[in-house]
Amino acid sequence: MVKISRVPLLVALAVLLQAADTTTVVGPPRGSLVIVGGGKLGTQIVERFIELAGGRDSAFVIIPTADGSDKPDGPESSFLVKAGCKDVTVLHTKDRAVADSEEFVKPLERARAVWFSGGRQWRLVDSYLNTRTQQELNALLERGGVIGGSSAGATIQGSYLVRGARQGNEIMMAPGYEEGLGFLRGVAVDQHLLTRHRENDLLQVIDKHPELLGIGVDESTAIVVQGDRFEVIGESKVAIYDPHHKPAPDGKRYFLLAPGAHFDMRTRRTFQ
Repeated sequence: MVKISRVPLLVALAVLLQAADTTTVVGPPRGSLVIVGGGKLGTQIVERFIELAGGRDSAFVIIPTADGSDKPDGPESSFLVKAGCKDVTVLHTKDRAVADSEEFVKPLERARAVWFSGGRQWRLVDSYLNTRTQQELNALLERGGVIGGSSAGATIQGSYLVRGARQGNEIMMAPGYEEGLGFLRGVAVDQHLLTRHRENDLLQVIDKHPELLGIGVDESTAIVVQGDRFEVIGESKVAIYDPHHKPAPDGKRYFLLAPGAHFDMRTRRTFQ
């Protein structure tokens, strides 16, 4: 009888289990996200974005479509050029056919970083959702790049889109405008959180979709996402809305994270 050793099988199983444990379920498997709650972009946020892109000599793309302008400002007026970045391209269209074209996405193919400016989320959905542009954004993350955005450019990064209604940004759930670009899976992102007193607005979304994790980011504040984890940077706070989290003694159904805090979106716990 041939004796079969179980050791190689056990080793292989251990490797598979370890690989499964490190697979991301919320954030991008590779690359980084910088998600800003609107307001002023402080030096810390700008410098972290540039650092994750590989430095000032990297290729940057700015997508200003959310602001609704027919003639967006050129790269020379961007915060990136003012910060010393030399290779900055503005990419903008309101035409889905253009966004789905090979010619339009060429700057994304060489980019190391993309920034979504603020405005209204629905404009980004109308132009870019399920187009070749979205495919190239995912490809940028796959090769280790960084995608950032502020205000509408923050919310669009979640899989569930809040405040997407054309009628007004006070509407949290709008049929036809509830799908974001999905760089964060199973997440809804809100912005201008404390400044505009929006602390309780995400609760209606979480109540209807308890499978979601809600993240609210205040102005001049960002979460820097790598894998399933993020760090809070900037000047204010980030709120976490987890339907499985026990309410605080004062009845609040969210908790706040200050700059320097780290959070695991997979386990939904803070860590050091």
